[in-house]
Amino acid sequence: MAIRIGDEAPDFTAESTEGTLHFHQWIGDHWAILFSHPKDFTPVCTTELGCVARLKPEFDKRNTKVVGLSVDPVSDHRAWVGDIEETQGHAVNYPLIGDENLVVAKLYDMLHPNASPGARSAADNATVRSVFIIGPDKKVKATLTYPMSAGRNFDEVLRLLDAIQLNAKHSVATPVNWRPGDDVIIPTSVSDEDARKKYPQGFKTLKPYLRVVKQPQ
Repeated sequence: MAIRIGDEAPDFTAESTEGTLHFHQWIGDHWAILFSHPKDFTPVCTTELGCVARLKPEFDKRNTKVVGLSVDPVSDHRAWVGDIEETQGHAVNYPLIGDENLVVAKLYDMLHPNASPGARSAADNATVRSVFIIGPDKKVKATLTYPMSAGRNFDEVLRLLDAIQLNAKHSVATPVNWRPGDDVIIPTSVSDEDARKKYPQGFKTLKPYLRVVKQPQ
């Protein structure tokens, strides 16, 4: 079953490098990012896990927990993290879920439901290259899926998180290539009259359906 934006993120209990993880309980009143990998000891994923470790303080500032997942056992994860720190210069500082039985991968529609656990190559698990941004309400806010050959851009994940959190707080939308501090868009669901009340400093109307205003703080 496909996981769509607005769905409740499937709950699960799994072993991780930081012990048993009860997903919804672990999220608590935070935001969360679940990102997955097709195999331990793979080159692209090694660079990604190091990048997320480097960016973790930025996610912390945004009240956001991060958790990785690979369809290998936790014992392999613990061996892999040494390579990540050695090659990427950052120690993994967040939990990595062991999903050797493919339970979570199937629950989140990352693999064909008939896929069988056991000895599997990275190519067998190619579609397990997903990112899920989940809100404190446990609803899926965004999803991204990448091919095996292209490393994910976690600066973009962070930017997307900023946009989603801004929308949740202020009910605005963000234009193409938006960065924090740029002007934002007033949704069409807000009338001009209500917009004038909400933004007494004024806003710019480019078209009746395209109104921009300084980013609210």
